[in-house]
Amino acid sequence: MIRYALQCDGGHGFEAWFGASADYDDQAARGLVECPHCGSSVVSKQIMSPAVAGTRKTALAADPARMRTLMTQAAREVRTHVERNFDYVGDAFAREARDIHEGRTEKREIYGEATPAEVKKLKDDGVPCAALPLVPPAPDKLN
Repeated sequence: MIRYALQCDGGHGFEAWFGASADYDDQAARGLVECPHCGSSVVSKQIMSPAVAGTRKTALAADPARMRTLMTQAAREVRTHVERNFDYVGDAFAREARDIHEGRTEKREIYGEATPAEVKKLKDDGVPCAALPLVPPAPDKLN
């Protein structure tokens, strides 16, 4: 995996992960790399210092319970943000996402349900989509 510092033509800076540097080049050439702030697909790499892995374990890696708590909290925050700020379209997600991507419907942020086959077809056709993180129940709700 490789992380790039990116910037769109609107001046928004952001980071993205790619399987290899060729993956970024391919996706950028096809217009699939978009600014999360404004949606522009005119994106360029920025200068970034390489991350060098050390040999010592970090305190966080040495504490799996703390790591699990932080990951659960992050998943809840992402999910809450989407539910508060995006339009819920239910099982019409695949159709709505495609209509927005192809310009038949006004651009807006949406979420909903889609089958694995629908998601694969969207991704194969270059329609950006991602699964919302699953959030485990609160500890007091477990059996």
